[in-house]
Amino acid sequence: MTEQDYNECVNLYADNVFRFIVKNLRHEEDARDIVQSAFEKLWRNRDSVETGKQKAYLFTVAYNQMIDHLRKNKRIQLKDEFREEAKIQSQPNTQARKILQEALKRLNETQRSLVMLKDYEGYSYEEIGKIMSLSESQVKVYLHRARLTLKNYLVSPENVI
Repeated sequence: MTEQDYNECVNLYADNVFRFIVKNLRHEEDARDIVQSAFEKLWRNRDSVETGKQKAYLFTVAYNQMIDHLRKNKRIQLKDEFREEAKIQSQPNTQARKILQEALKRLNETQRSLVMLKDYEGYSYEEIGKIMSLSESQVKVYLHRARLTLKNYLVSPENVI
């Protein structure tokens, strides 16, 4: 991979990787750090990354770093007041957005990542399997279960708008 190829990757995929990570972490600064370190790792390993596989490589590295970050933070119990400050305050939330965010919070890390990669980023089952180190059938099963959980929460009487 040349320097020009790397710069093209930054231009094409930086926003997508950031959006994926920030939707899962719900903390912009941590998401920026993870994305930056994913691009740094791409740069260091540019000779071994196959041409045309940069996007999958970036998402895989970013996903793995996000999981490491989440595991590390689970060991540290933050006070509720700090958690409130960490939420993204970029846009005013509507009722539907709040309900959808609550539904996504009910999913575990793997399910939330699957939903985001498939339904938000548009990856195929095969690509998601490579990113998350799962078989294609595991991706389908886990995604189906995640969607059922979302459906059951979203159609409950208290959440219908």
